[in-house]
Amino acid sequence: MIIVMERSATAENVQNVIELLKSHDFRVLTHKGEVYTVINALGDKTALTSEQVGSLEGVKEVKSIREPFRLASRDTKIEDSVIEFDNGVKIGGNNKPVFMIGPCSIDSDYDGLLSVALAAKDMGCEFLRGGAFKPRTSPYDFQGLEEDALKLMARAKQETGLLLVTEVMDAHDLPMIMDYVDLVQIGARNMQNFKLLKAIGKTNKPVLLKRGLSATIKEFLLAAEHILYNGNENVILCERGIRTFDNSYTRNTLDLAAIPVIKRLSHLPVIVDPSHATGQRYLIEPMSKAAIVVGADGLMIEVHNNPEKALSDGKQSLSIPMFSEIMPKIREIVELKRNSL
Repeated sequence: MIIVMERSATAENVQNVIELLKSHDFRVLTHKGEVYTVINALGDKTALTSEQVGSLEGVKEVKSIREPFRLASRDTKIEDSVIEFDNGVKIGGNNKPVFMIGPCSIDSDYDGLLSVALAAKDMGCEFLRGGAFKPRTSPYDFQGLEEDALKLMARAKQETGLLLVTEVMDAHDLPMIMDYVDLVQIGARNMQNFKLLKAIGKTNKPVLLKRGLSATIKEFLLAAEHILYNGNENVILCERGIRTFDNSYTRNTLDLAAIPVIKRLSHLPVIVDPSHATGQRYLIEPMSKAAIVVGADGLMIEVHNNPEKALSDGKQSLSIPMFSEIMPKIREIVELKRNSL
């Protein structure tokens, strides 16, 4: 159940509600908003009635949670979640969309990586993205440089100030990765790796959760729920396309409708990855613009200094000149969208 406290509720009123809930073995999570304090009670609904809780002083309303993803639901938290980083960058709410730019996988060419990072910095982007551990369909494909790649990213961060995001595939690698990056990505293939979700949930590191290749919106939000349930509230969702019946012209199908649907159901920020969603570099610009129009909180775009020689996903990567040409056009849509609100 969700307990909304009165605007005038005192700290003692809130504590009395918490003690009652805990005495009936409810797990209690408290969120203090700008106006109201909201208490989330997770447990056996038959152990305590809404009337019993509602009778306590300071309680404004007691509501049942309608969705199975309780902590990710708008019923639990009405206002948008905003994920803030140490340098002041914010994702979600009324903040400007952020941009995560970089190659699919980091290779040994540091100068090439730095050239991409410098281009991203020049275009006002906030994040450098790149794969150090690569989940590949074929065991013969490039699997990533692992920690050596993270060291290259860290060097690029020192020179540009960009925040870093990379994918984690195994919970054992989390402590090492967290020493390097600002945002940990859980990729599409690991969206329902529940041990990994639990492990990242026990940290406070911001996490970018990608939608699974064939996941429904409900399954996507329930995966986020695992992270939230284990204590990490810093969750950002990423729509990256899903498999459908037609892959003749695109790698996946970008589910643009998922963005406003998720924003209706959940308070979590949502970004879009048009590169993996389409698999075609010529589609990145129109899909990026469309994502901004429907409310995306950011974009993750693959950019490589030499796409033809990229060790993975070169076909869907922009060259630096392409990226520099496209970004101002996307920025125009960002400003038009913000001015229309």
